[in-house]
Amino acid sequence: MIALHDLLLDTCDGAAPVCVDGAVIIDFDTFRERVLSLAAALRLQPARRYALCIDDPFDFACALFALFACGKEPVVPANTAPGYLADLADACDAALTGADIDALLSSGLHDSLPRVERAIDPDAPLTLYTSGSSGAPKPIHKTLAQFNAEVHTLEAQWGTLAGSATVLGSVPHHHIYGLLFRLLWPLAAGRPFDRALILDPQHLQARLSPCGAAIVVSTPAQLSRWPALQGFGSLEPAPRVFFSSGGPLAAETANEYADAFDTAPVEIFGSTETGGIAWRRQDISSAVSSAWQPLPGIEIRRGTDGTLDVRSPHLGHDDWHRTDDTIAFDTDGRFRLTGRVDRVIKLDGKRVSLPELEARLALHPYVARAIVVVLEGESSARQRIGALVALSDAGNDALYADGRVALAKSLRRHLAAYFDIGVLPRHWRFRPTLPFDERGKLPVSTVTAAFTARPDGLELMAEGHAMNGNELLFDLRVPPTLVHFAGHFPDLPILPGVVQIDWAIRLAAGHIAGIREVASIDRLKFKAPVGPGALLTLKLTHDAARRRVQFAYRLGNARDSGDGRECASGVIVYRSAE
Repeated sequence: MIALHDLLLDTCDGAAPVCVDGAVIIDFDTFRERVLSLAAALRLQPARRYALCIDDPFDFACALFALFACGKEPVVPANTAPGYLADLADACDAALTGADIDALLSSGLHDSLPRVERAIDPDAPLTLYTSGSSGAPKPIHKTLAQFNAEVHTLEAQWGTLAGSATVLGSVPHHHIYGLLFRLLWPLAAGRPFDRALILDPQHLQARLSPCGAAIVVSTPAQLSRWPALQGFGSLEPAPRVFFSSGGPLAAETANEYADAFDTAPVEIFGSTETGGIAWRRQDISSAVSSAWQPLPGIEIRRGTDGTLDVRSPHLGHDDWHRTDDTIAFDTDGRFRLTGRVDRVIKLDGKRVSLPELEARLALHPYVARAIVVVLEGESSARQRIGALVALSDAGNDALYADGRVALAKSLRRHLAAYFDIGVLPRHWRFRPTLPFDERGKLPVSTVTAAFTARPDGLELMAEGHAMNGNELLFDLRVPPTLVHFAGHFPDLPILPGVVQIDWAIRLAAGHIAGIREVASIDRLKFKAPVGPGALLTLKLTHDAARRRVQFAYRLGNARDSGDGRECASGVIVYRSAE
């Protein structure tokens, strides 16, 4: 092992491979020469704190150590979306991109400059940004010594297993997991890393072939998709180990890897603040399949409020650190995660603050207020975010004129300026107001219920009104599992007309004041069948003077598609409450 602060010294083997790029192998001499040249050029620049916005892992590593070498401070943003970087304007003096590196090195300026000292300060600072529970990007200040301690922990635990294998990765290096496992650990261990970002099993096979023995660094979201893709079970040579971090790996996914490669992935649990804390492999023993084993040198305890407390050389101090995860211990000293005390989650390996998403949504002129929740899928690896949005007048007009799909796309584009696209809400519900209870609270169960069918069977996706106040518009989804399809009809399920009438009455009574009871249904027409999973637009037009509500269903979202076939219509004649 090489200490990270000694990477530029001549004591390191200059011929040892650092990076594999197809048939090209970049050695330590080439790496050091590029770092020292870049450091000499950067030393003359007035900026002190640089945001590293570099997608190429080799160039990123060169820039990182060049900044260390010339006494400047690297800042690693969680993503490079323009809005996100704008929020970090006060946290750094300049951004450093791949194009900037090429320009500095191609200028030739460094050729006439004295080289920087090769020894790096072990306590050189590095700042990473992550999602804070308050909604704003949170700086995590670390030192190179902390990363050095952690890579030595990783080598002590898995160095023998990894051997001289090439490190292949499907995770970016902008987050602490990718930074450690794809770049810093390989550099310290003299183990090459692959320059490409792995996309799928076939791409993995193409990168495996020239390098032979390999380890793969990935996330639960990616690993869960690979078994269904072509080439998964025939990887040759099989990777020595798959590492996974960013969230729990579903047990069924772990079993698929155990069946295909005789070993389940090694899962790493930790955070940007703490570094690695614990690990597990779900095929070791059924008795401890979901429990976590602390890494060597890591002490853990359960705090008075059930939180996980950590004492670790990766922290940079000797005190106990309280995390926001809650735990329960097994009898053998391992622990299980039982929840969190904040609203920061990991989605597809990326940390995202739900309050931050809500705050960003509230800045859009279409949004009066928004609440976001985590929607569970078939497994923990299938989590998705849902956004329940109370629309402003401008948002209501946009919904009424352009439709739900167009409105959701506008809000996603707005959020994409601040967040990685993978963490944006996938499910949207639009309402005039949010469903506060009598205490002024928004229970999570109430918000989550907005994304499921109501007790009367319909799934309400959006509601809006015309400016004159006489028209209401609803976007509905017909759940495929609706009980009314049973026996109606066995080979061609059709939503009964009486159910459509019932839904129209319920929505009218719930949104129009004064309706006491229905006197009759007039001018009833059914023009097209409605099947399971259908999307419907329902328009209610209220004639208060005549105590009538005209309703009309159209298949599909007519505003979104520009058409939509009418499937049912009629007039509800009601008696008013007096």
